[in-house]
Amino acid sequence: MVLMAERISKLYSKMENHHQHQQPEALSASLQAFRSDVSNCVHQLCLDLKPGSEILSFSWVLQCFQLIPSINKAFAKLVVDIDYHMSKWKSQSVEEYLKYSLSLLDLLNSISSSLSHLERVRLSLAHSLSLVESSPSSAIEHIKAIKFNSSIKNFKGQDNIDDEKERPCSGEEWIIDQALIELKSVGFWVCYVLLTGLSGDAKAYLEMRKSTTGMFSNSSVIKLDMSISEAVMDRGVVLKEVKELKDAADCIAAATANEKVSYRAEEMQRRLKAFEQLLDGLDKEVNSLFSKILAGRNELLDGIRHTKQ
Repeated sequence: MVLMAERISKLYSKMENHHQHQQPEALSASLQAFRSDVSNCVHQLCLDLKPGSEILSFSWVLQCFQLIPSINKAFAKLVVDIDYHMSKWKSQSVEEYLKYSLSLLDLLNSISSSLSHLERVRLSLAHSLSLVESSPSSAIEHIKAIKFNSSIKNFKGQDNIDDEKERPCSGEEWIIDQALIELKSVGFWVCYVLLTGLSGDAKAYLEMRKSTTGMFSNSSVIKLDMSISEAVMDRGVVLKEVKELKDAADCIAAATANEKVSYRAEEMQRRLKAFEQLLDGLDKEVNSLFSKILAGRNELLDGIRHTKQ
């Protein structure tokens, strides 16, 4: 979906022969190659999440988020490998693709809202620190009033990916159908993990998993999701950097002497600067992916309109 129609068109322009249906063995091999690419990306993510980790970090969450453009690229390659351009897709596959892209845009909006909340937290902490010298007691009161966690608003649970509707059973259309299942399962899971870490809302994450029972088709994703869900149920989930900020804020709120407040404030200031850079980095990634998905989606819709004319 990262300008997927454009990517596929460029790859197709390099192909000189007329397209013909491939043999089942070649189709299956292409699908297996796509699944291997997805599994390798997820497996690397598993390796980078240390066993027994109680909290996730911004760097790991960013790496997790980058799974989406990676699997989109693998999906675009699959479409070219099996010689089945989007213009050849049947209406059901087109509808599934457009439905997924719209759901992903909604989830990216929710992620942006969670990032905005953390940015407001950062600004509130910075304002509190500005009061430390003139009025330590006021600074402490401001810090105590800050809410680090946020609720995930307007969340819409996704339909089960492997539902009971009639699905294609052979040929290129079946390959696309199976690949879309993989694409959706990983894409939704990534967004759920990000929303959980950014909001610190463990209950919401568990509700998401309940509303999407059976959505995960990739064994590597299933394994990683089980590890994260166990951590959520046992300890809750909060990003490492958010936890460090909250701990530093609690130390300032608990300080009584002006000297201690001043020392803690300097430490907090350093953490806030680093936190601002992390927020900006992830926000740019989210906005960039949103724009690319929207552009690719609009390009596909334009192609459909031209076909009907």
